[in-house]
Amino acid sequence: MQTDTATLSSALEDEIHVWMTNPLQHQCSSTLAKYRNLLSEEEKNKIDRYKFAKHQHDALITRIFARDTLSKYLDINAQSIQFSKGAHGKPELLPNQAITFNLSHTNGLILCAISKNTQLGIDCEHIDRSNDILNIADRYFSPEETKELFSLPEDRQRSRFFDYWTLKESYIKACGQGLAIPLDHFSFCISDQQASYNVAEIKDDITLSFNKERQDQAELWYSWLCYLSDNHRIALSIKSSQIRHKPKLRFFSSTPLSHFEEIKLDKHTLFV
Repeated sequence: MQTDTATLSSALEDEIHVWMTNPLQHQCSSTLAKYRNLLSEEEKNKIDRYKFAKHQHDALITRIFARDTLSKYLDINAQSIQFSKGAHGKPELLPNQAITFNLSHTNGLILCAISKNTQLGIDCEHIDRSNDILNIADRYFSPEETKELFSLPEDRQRSRFFDYWTLKESYIKACGQGLAIPLDHFSFCISDQQASYNVAEIKDDITLSFNKERQDQAELWYSWLCYLSDNHRIALSIKSSQIRHKPKLRFFSSTPLSHFEEIKLDKHTLFV
């Protein structure tokens, strides 16, 4: 589904846009050289400091992907975009813009979420991990989340863990403070406790609450969970006093500096 770039920025009044690309699909040496030439010397030096070629590759794709995506909303070329960092290292546009963005990446997937006049955080996770995730939940999740997680049948606990983990990451990224916010100071409730966990599913009946140590307003927050594939989980959270109803999510697949298309997140058009 083709989309005109001229309509993207104006659509953000009522929408949140989630852009995605698969770094494994970008291997052409001449294209990669073109990408690198568009970066600043500082960016090139940061990429070169990665020890492994895979990490260098993913960092290059992430930077070009972010520049190319943002250029579609700012009406400037990708090379001219300038970034700064917040107090806790969250990337921001320089100078300040009404457009806000957030990046996330995991094995085989890079995301860039775009909104307008909101605090925005997105997280993606590759859920095929071997570490003891349930022990992590017991140590770091809120009592409400832990109780709900361990009340589920064992074969569903792993998937629910990643529901909570990606949601929590999206919240702290939106706040721009990272793990300076204790993960048990806020709690998500996912109303659909009989979740099917089908791929290409979006859940938005999600509420957020805070304990007495976390000063925030739950009514200003909206969150989503997206089951993009068998191995990828996405969570998105936004905070805004200017939004009167929950925005619509739209998804786009991109090959940086080449082409993009809007995709419908359903079982027939999986991204990965």
